[in-house]
Amino acid sequence: MDEFLKIMDRLLSEDGCPWDRVQTHESLERYLIEECYEVIDAIDKKSSKGLCEELGDVLLQVVFHSKLAEKEGLFSFDDVVKGVSEKMVNRHPHVFADGKAENPDEVLTNWEEIKKKEKHYKNDKDILESIPRALPALMRAEKLVGKAEKPGLVKLNKAESIKAVRELLNKIELSDNDNKDEISADIGDILFEMAKISKLFKINPEFVLTNSSEKFITNIRPV
Repeated sequence: MDEFLKIMDRLLSEDGCPWDRVQTHESLERYLIEECYEVIDAIDKKSSKGLCEELGDVLLQVVFHSKLAEKEGLFSFDDVVKGVSEKMVNRHPHVFADGKAENPDEVLTNWEEIKKKEKHYKNDKDILESIPRALPALMRAEKLVGKAEKPGLVKLNKAESIKAVRELLNKIELSDNDNKDEISADIGDILFEMAKISKLFKINPEFVLTNSSEKFITNIRPV
């Protein structure tokens, strides 16, 4: 790790790489996203070699951002490691202290309660607003539903969601094709209801849509 940090220092130095030296946190955003998806792709392909390589690329992005922040006098890579280490200890009191968690569900419940205290969330809306807008839309919707379900802000009901989807589809069928704003809102509501149904069945809507897209490609006959 020390050697890797030295490599990044050299790349960002005055006699380092011209491309690396002009990068910013904002300009690197797309690369971090791409590398994370490549990790997922390697996992799905069950490629241990690919996973090893892609995890290295994600680590590169973490170090790159840390080094940029260090040059700006904000924080260092050591601060990143220290912060996440403290977080892991604090959020696992059943391992590192006298807390109790007999199963994975209890671990997650404790995690959320500890996180709520750490982040100083005042109400349920603060928790919902903490879910990043940059997440893929279906993934964010599924997380929103999950967070809203626990305090009773939303109740998952298969029949009600299916009824809502049918009503929205009928509305779209009868709507004026020129009224794109209303149709867009209806499509969004349909997708949100599908996220609720996915949560009810403990299915990740982002993954199943990916699988359906792959199925579409597979079923295309070469011309």
